[in-house]
Amino acid sequence: MIEVRELSKFYGSFRAVENLTFSVGEGEVVGFLGPNGAGKTTTFRVLTCYHPATSGTASVAGHDVFADSMRARQQVGYLPESVPLYPEMRVREYLRFRGKLRGLDRPARERRIGEVAQRCWIREVIDRPIGQLSKGYRQRVGLADALLHNPRVLILDEPTVGLDPVQIRETGELIRELAANHTVMLSSHILPQVEATCQRMIIIHQGRIVAQGTLAELQQQTGQPPRVSVMLQGPEKDVLAAARSLPGVSEAQAAARDGWTHVTLSARPDVGEALLALCGAKGWKVRELRHEELRLEEIFVRCIMAQPDAAEPRSRSAEPRRKEKPKEKAHA
Repeated sequence: MIEVRELSKFYGSFRAVENLTFSVGEGEVVGFLGPNGAGKTTTFRVLTCYHPATSGTASVAGHDVFADSMRARQQVGYLPESVPLYPEMRVREYLRFRGKLRGLDRPARERRIGEVAQRCWIREVIDRPIGQLSKGYRQRVGLADALLHNPRVLILDEPTVGLDPVQIRETGELIRELAANHTVMLSSHILPQVEATCQRMIIIHQGRIVAQGTLAELQQQTGQPPRVSVMLQGPEKDVLAAARSLPGVSEAQAAARDGWTHVTLSARPDVGEALLALCGAKGWKVRELRHEELRLEEIFVRCIMAQPDAAEPRSRSAEPRRKEKPKEKAHA
Protein backbone atom coordinates (compact mmCIF):
# COMPACT_ATOMS: atom_id res chain seq x y z
CA MET A 1 0.00 0.00 0.00
CA ILE A 2 2.96 2.31 0.75
CA GLU A 3 6.19 1.72 -1.15
CA VAL A 4 9.30 3.81 -0.53
CA ARG A 5 12.59 3.20 -2.33
CA GLU A 6 15.86 5.07 -1.65
CA LEU A 7 14.00 8.22 -0.66
CA SER A 8 16.07 11.27 0.27
CA LYS A 9 15.17 14.84 1.17
CA PHE A 10 17.66 17.67 1.59
CA TYR A 11 17.01 21.25 2.62
CA GLY A 12 20.01 23.00 1.13
CA SER A 13 22.97 21.18 2.65
CA PHE A 14 20.95 19.70 5.53
CA ARG A 15 20.03 16.02 5.21
CA ALA A 16 16.54 15.47 6.58
CA VAL A 17 16.21 11.86 5.37
CA GLU A 18 18.52 9.75 3.23
CA ASN A 19 18.00 6.51 1.29
CA LEU A 20 14.88 5.36 3.10
CA THR A 21 13.49 2.05 1.83
CA PHE A 22 10.45 0.40 3.38
CA SER A 23 6.96 -0.82 2.58
CA VAL A 24 3.64 -0.98 4.43
CA GLY A 25 1.18 -3.67 3.39
CA GLU A 26 -2.57 -3.32 3.11
CA GLY A 27 -4.29 -3.45 6.49
CA GLU A 28 -1.05 -3.07 8.46
CA VAL A 29 -0.53 -0.72 11.38
CA VAL A 30 3.11 0.36 11.35
CA GLY A 31 4.87 2.60 13.86
CA PHE A 32 7.39 5.10 12.45
CA LEU A 33 9.63 5.92 15.40
CA GLY A 34 12.59 8.12 16.12
CA PRO A 35 13.86 10.90 18.39
CA ASN A 36 12.96 14.52 17.74
CA GLY A 37 14.50 15.72 14.48
CA ALA A 38 15.02 12.21 13.11
CA GLY A 39 13.09 12.91 9.88
CA LYS A 40 9.68 11.39 10.65
CA THR A 41 7.59 14.45 9.81
CA THR A 42 9.62 15.12 6.66
CA THR A 43 8.93 11.57 5.46
CA PHE A 44 5.21 11.98 6.18
CA ARG A 45 5.13 15.27 4.27
CA VAL A 46 6.70 13.61 1.25
CA LEU A 47 4.22 10.70 1.38
CA THR A 48 1.29 13.12 1.65
CA CYS A 49 2.57 15.26 -1.25
CA TYR A 50 3.26 18.35 0.85
CA HIS A 51 6.97 18.33 -0.04
CA PRO A 52 8.78 16.86 -3.06
CA ALA A 53 11.70 14.54 -2.38
CA THR A 54 15.22 15.24 -3.55
CA SER A 55 15.61 11.72 -4.94
CA GLY A 56 14.11 8.26 -4.76
CA THR A 57 10.54 7.07 -5.28
CA ALA A 58 7.41 6.74 -3.17
CA SER A 59 3.90 5.55 -3.96
CA VAL A 60 0.65 5.38 -2.00
CA ALA A 61 -2.06 2.92 -3.04
CA GLY A 62 -0.26 2.45 -6.33
CA HIS A 63 -0.02 6.17 -7.16
CA ASP A 64 3.38 7.85 -7.40
CA VAL A 65 3.44 10.82 -5.03
CA PHE A 66 5.46 12.84 -7.55
CA ALA A 67 3.97 11.92 -10.94
CA ASP A 68 0.38 11.27 -9.79
CA SER A 69 0.09 13.39 -6.66
CA MET A 70 -3.60 14.31 -6.99
CA ARG A 71 -4.72 10.67 -7.01
CA ALA A 72 -2.25 9.83 -4.23
CA ARG A 73 -3.76 12.60 -2.07
CA GLN A 74 -7.24 11.21 -2.60
CA GLN A 75 -6.12 7.94 -1.00
CA VAL A 76 -4.53 9.51 2.09
CA GLY A 77 -5.90 10.89 5.34
CA TYR A 78 -3.22 12.94 7.10
CA LEU A 79 -3.17 14.07 10.71
CA PRO A 80 -0.18 16.39 11.27
CA GLU A 81 1.29 16.88 14.72
CA SER A 82 0.06 20.48 14.85
CA VAL A 83 -3.44 20.34 13.39
CA PRO A 84 -4.17 23.42 11.23
CA LEU A 85 -7.71 24.39 12.24
CA TYR A 86 -9.79 27.56 11.87
CA PRO A 87 -10.60 28.66 15.46
CA GLU A 88 -13.49 30.91 14.40
CA MET A 89 -15.35 28.04 12.69
CA ARG A 90 -17.65 25.59 14.45
CA VAL A 91 -16.69 21.92 14.27
CA ARG A 92 -19.57 20.94 11.99
CA GLU A 93 -18.94 23.94 9.76
CA TYR A 94 -15.25 23.06 9.51
CA LEU A 95 -15.94 19.44 8.60
CA ARG A 96 -18.48 20.53 5.96
CA PHE A 97 -15.86 22.84 4.49
CA ARG A 98 -13.28 20.06 4.45
CA GLY A 99 -15.78 17.66 2.90
CA LYS A 100 -16.45 20.10 0.06
CA LEU A 101 -12.72 20.39 -0.59
CA ARG A 102 -12.55 16.60 -0.84
CA GLY A 103 -15.37 16.48 -3.39
CA LEU A 104 -18.07 14.93 -1.21
CA ASP A 105 -21.65 15.79 -2.18
CA ARG A 106 -24.06 17.02 0.50
CA PRO A 107 -25.66 13.65 1.46
CA ALA A 108 -22.30 11.88 1.61
CA ARG A 109 -20.80 14.80 3.50
CA GLU A 110 -23.49 14.86 6.20
CA ARG A 111 -23.41 11.07 6.56
CA ARG A 112 -19.65 10.98 6.95
CA ILE A 113 -19.65 13.89 9.44
CA GLY A 114 -22.05 11.93 11.64
CA GLU A 115 -19.90 8.78 11.37
CA VAL A 116 -16.55 10.42 12.14
CA ALA A 117 -18.05 12.51 14.95
CA GLN A 118 -19.19 9.28 16.57
CA ARG A 119 -15.88 7.46 16.03
CA CYS A 120 -13.70 10.35 17.22
CA TRP A 121 -15.84 11.28 20.27
CA ILE A 122 -16.68 14.85 19.18
CA ARG A 123 -20.48 14.66 19.01
CA GLU A 124 -20.86 16.72 22.18
CA VAL A 125 -18.77 19.58 20.71
CA ILE A 126 -19.91 19.34 17.09
CA ASP A 127 -21.60 22.78 17.18
CA ARG A 128 -19.02 24.58 19.31
CA PRO A 129 -16.39 27.00 17.95
CA ILE A 130 -13.04 25.26 17.47
CA GLY A 131 -11.28 28.09 19.31
CA GLN A 132 -13.11 27.14 22.51
CA LEU A 133 -11.98 23.50 22.44
CA SER A 134 -9.18 21.97 24.47
CA LYS A 135 -6.07 20.69 22.74
CA GLY A 136 -7.32 17.11 23.08
CA TYR A 137 -10.62 17.92 21.37
CA ARG A 138 -8.83 19.82 18.59
CA GLN A 139 -6.68 16.75 18.03
CA ARG A 140 -9.82 14.64 17.73
CA VAL A 141 -11.31 17.10 15.23
CA GLY A 142 -8.13 16.71 13.16
CA LEU A 143 -8.49 12.92 13.28
CA ALA A 144 -12.14 13.22 12.19
CA ASP A 145 -11.00 15.37 9.27
CA ALA A 146 -8.42 12.74 8.27
CA LEU A 147 -11.14 10.07 8.25
CA LEU A 148 -13.80 12.19 6.55
CA HIS A 149 -13.29 10.94 2.97
CA ASN A 150 -12.76 7.32 4.10
CA PRO A 151 -9.19 7.06 2.73
CA ARG A 152 -7.40 3.79 2.14
CA VAL A 153 -4.26 5.04 3.91
CA LEU A 154 -4.01 6.96 7.19
CA ILE A 155 -0.80 8.78 8.12
CA LEU A 156 -0.92 9.98 11.71
CA ASP A 157 1.82 12.18 13.18
CA GLU A 158 1.58 12.00 16.99
CA PRO A 159 -2.18 11.22 17.03
CA THR A 160 -2.36 11.07 20.86
CA VAL A 161 -0.56 14.32 21.67
CA GLY A 162 -2.63 16.35 24.11
CA LEU A 163 -4.92 13.46 25.05
CA ASP A 164 -5.44 12.19 28.57
CA PRO A 165 -4.67 8.53 29.48
CA VAL A 166 -8.24 7.37 28.86
CA GLN A 167 -8.37 9.10 25.48
CA ILE A 168 -4.95 7.65 24.56
CA ARG A 169 -6.27 4.14 25.23
CA GLU A 170 -9.47 4.85 23.25
CA THR A 171 -7.44 6.23 20.33
CA GLY A 172 -5.27 3.11 20.33
CA GLU A 173 -8.38 0.94 20.18
CA LEU A 174 -9.77 3.08 17.36
CA ILE A 175 -6.56 2.74 15.35
CA ARG A 176 -6.67 -1.05 15.71
CA GLU A 177 -10.28 -1.01 14.52
CA LEU A 178 -9.38 1.18 11.56
CA ALA A 179 -6.88 -1.44 10.38
CA ALA A 180 -9.83 -3.54 9.19
CA ASN A 181 -10.47 -1.02 6.39
CA HIS A 182 -7.38 1.18 6.31
CA THR A 183 -3.61 0.96 6.19
CA VAL A 184 -2.17 3.00 9.07
CA MET A 185 1.27 4.51 9.53
CA LEU A 186 1.81 6.51 12.70
CA SER A 187 4.51 8.15 14.77
CA SER A 188 4.43 8.51 18.53
CA HIS A 189 6.74 8.95 21.51
CA ILE A 190 4.39 6.89 23.71
CA LEU A 191 6.18 3.62 23.01
CA PRO A 192 4.05 1.30 25.18
CA GLN A 193 1.03 2.45 23.17
CA VAL A 194 2.90 1.84 19.91
CA GLU A 195 3.86 -1.62 21.11
CA ALA A 196 0.22 -2.41 21.89
CA THR A 197 -1.13 -0.93 18.65
CA CYS A 198 1.37 -1.57 15.85
CA GLN A 199 2.20 -4.82 14.09
CA ARG A 200 5.60 -3.60 12.87
CA MET A 201 7.95 -0.77 13.72
CA ILE A 202 10.42 1.28 11.68
CA ILE A 203 13.04 3.12 13.74
CA ILE A 204 14.73 6.13 12.13
CA HIS A 205 17.67 8.17 13.42
CA GLN A 206 19.57 11.05 11.82
CA GLY A 207 17.48 10.61 8.68
CA ARG A 208 18.30 6.92 8.21
CA ILE A 209 16.52 3.69 9.10
CA VAL A 210 18.42 1.89 11.86
CA ALA A 211 16.00 -1.01 12.49
CA GLN A 212 12.63 -2.32 11.32
CA GLY A 213 10.48 -5.37 11.89
CA THR A 214 8.04 -6.89 14.35
CA LEU A 215 8.73 -6.64 18.07
CA ALA A 216 10.13 -10.18 18.08
CA GLU A 217 12.38 -9.38 15.11
CA LEU A 218 13.62 -6.20 16.77
CA GLN A 219 14.38 -8.15 19.94
CA GLN A 220 16.55 -10.52 17.89
CA GLN A 221 18.27 -7.65 16.08
CA THR A 222 19.50 -6.16 19.36
CA GLY A 223 21.61 -9.27 19.92
CA GLN A 224 20.70 -9.26 23.61
CA PRO A 225 19.56 -12.53 25.22
CA PRO A 226 16.24 -12.56 27.10
CA ARG A 227 16.26 -12.13 30.86
CA VAL A 228 15.13 -14.35 33.71
CA SER A 229 14.16 -12.67 36.96
CA VAL A 230 13.74 -14.56 40.24
CA MET A 231 12.97 -13.54 43.82
CA LEU A 232 14.17 -16.05 46.43
CA GLN A 233 15.39 -16.46 49.98
CA GLY A 234 19.08 -17.21 50.16
CA PRO A 235 22.45 -15.54 50.87
CA GLU A 236 23.11 -12.95 48.18
CA LYS A 237 26.71 -14.00 47.49
CA ASP A 238 25.86 -17.71 47.40
CA VAL A 239 22.86 -17.13 45.14
CA LEU A 240 24.87 -14.97 42.73
CA ALA A 241 27.74 -17.48 42.54
CA ALA A 242 25.34 -20.36 41.96
CA ALA A 243 23.41 -18.48 39.27
CA ARG A 244 26.60 -17.58 37.38
CA SER A 245 27.62 -21.24 37.35
CA LEU A 246 24.52 -22.30 35.41
CA PRO A 247 25.13 -23.12 31.73
CA GLY A 248 23.69 -20.53 29.31
CA VAL A 249 24.01 -17.57 31.71
CA SER A 250 25.92 -14.65 30.18
CA GLU A 251 25.34 -12.12 32.94
CA ALA A 252 23.92 -12.16 36.47
CA GLN A 253 23.10 -9.44 39.00
CA ALA A 254 21.70 -9.76 42.51
CA ALA A 255 20.34 -7.38 45.12
CA ALA A 256 18.96 -8.16 48.59
CA ARG A 257 15.98 -6.30 50.03
CA ASP A 258 13.38 -7.07 52.70
CA GLY A 259 14.91 -10.49 53.40
CA TRP A 260 14.68 -11.60 49.75
CA THR A 261 17.33 -11.78 47.04
CA HIS A 262 16.33 -10.48 43.62
CA VAL A 263 18.41 -12.05 40.83
CA THR A 264 18.34 -10.98 37.16
CA LEU A 265 20.01 -13.22 34.59
CA SER A 266 20.76 -12.63 30.92
CA ALA A 267 20.25 -16.18 29.76
CA ARG A 268 18.28 -18.62 27.64
CA PRO A 269 14.63 -19.04 28.74
CA ASP A 270 15.24 -22.68 29.74
CA VAL A 271 17.66 -21.48 32.43
CA GLY A 272 14.60 -20.77 34.58
CA GLU A 273 14.00 -24.49 35.02
CA ALA A 274 17.62 -25.11 35.98
CA LEU A 275 17.44 -22.23 38.45
CA LEU A 276 14.32 -23.68 40.11
CA ALA A 277 16.04 -27.07 40.41
CA LEU A 278 19.08 -25.36 41.97
CA CYS A 279 16.89 -23.54 44.50
CA GLY A 280 15.21 -26.82 45.44
CA ALA A 281 18.57 -28.50 45.96
CA LYS A 282 19.82 -25.60 48.11
CA GLY A 283 16.59 -25.32 50.10
CA TRP A 284 16.00 -21.70 48.96
CA LYS A 285 12.37 -20.59 48.93
CA VAL A 286 11.26 -19.08 45.61
CA ARG A 287 8.73 -16.23 45.69
CA GLU A 288 8.59 -15.28 42.01
CA LEU A 289 10.15 -16.25 38.67
CA ARG A 290 9.58 -14.34 35.42
CA HIS A 291 10.86 -14.50 31.86
CA GLU A 292 11.42 -10.93 30.67
CA GLU A 293 11.79 -9.85 27.06
CA LEU A 294 13.12 -6.50 25.88
CA ARG A 295 10.27 -4.02 25.56
CA LEU A 296 10.03 -1.57 22.69
CA GLU A 297 11.24 1.35 24.80
CA GLU A 298 14.49 -0.43 25.68
CA ILE A 299 14.95 -1.63 22.09
CA PHE A 300 14.43 1.93 20.85
CA VAL A 301 17.03 3.37 23.24
CA ARG A 302 19.57 0.67 22.34
CA CYS A 303 19.06 1.21 18.60
CA ILE A 304 19.58 4.96 18.92
CA MET A 305 22.53 4.81 21.32
CA ALA A 306 24.29 2.19 19.19
CA GLN A 307 24.62 4.54 16.22
CA PRO A 308 28.25 5.70 15.77
CA ASP A 309 27.34 8.84 13.83
CA ALA A 310 25.04 10.39 16.42
CA ALA A 311 27.21 13.50 16.65
CA GLU A 312 27.96 13.89 12.93
CA PRO A 313 26.51 16.92 11.13
CA ARG A 314 23.76 16.01 8.69
CA SER A 315 25.29 17.76 5.70
CA ARG A 316 24.79 16.97 2.05
CA SER A 317 26.90 14.21 0.56
CA ALA A 318 27.02 13.34 -3.10
CA GLU A 319 23.28 13.00 -3.59
CA PRO A 320 21.54 12.62 -6.95
CA ARG A 321 18.64 14.96 -7.49
CA ARG A 322 15.37 14.10 -9.16
CA LYS A 323 15.55 14.84 -12.85
CA GLU A 324 13.45 17.76 -14.00
CA LYS A 325 11.95 18.12 -17.43
CA PRO A 326 13.70 20.78 -19.55
CA LYS A 327 11.71 23.97 -19.80
CA GLU A 328 10.21 24.75 -23.17
CA LYS A 329 11.39 27.88 -24.88
CA ALA A 330 8.83 30.66 -25.08
CA HIS A 331 7.61 31.44 -28.57
CA ALA A 332 7.24 34.97 -29.76
